[in-house]
Amino acid sequence: MSSRVENHVVLGSDNIEKTVTITVDGKQLQAKEGEPILATLLANGIIVSRYTTKRHEARGLFCGIGQCTDCAMVVNGKPNVRTCVTPVQDGMVIETQDGYGKKVDPND
Repeated sequence: MSSRVENHVVLGSDNIEKTVTITVDGKQLQAKEGEPILATLLANGIIVSRYTTKRHEARGLFCGIGQCTDCAMVVNGKPNVRTCVTPVQDGMVIETQDGYGKKVDPND
């Protein structure tokens, strides 16, 4: 079941038909080409992007416009990528971030 918004009162209908494949914490997902990484994650029920350094608290969508760092993840080996404003590209490897940029083992 997808949580994707298909028709928005202000933005209109979602007309993106081409899909790409990305890997998130070892799991392959289909994404709509060009949509923000975070949109793909939320549509697939993934709400945690990172864990804080001191208290290991879960973080995810907050501002949605790239001003905070709550959606930061490790993308293609680069930490601290703001996923709410970074478009998906075919073959991207995305990992939940721990603290300042360590990858989180999804089996923990």
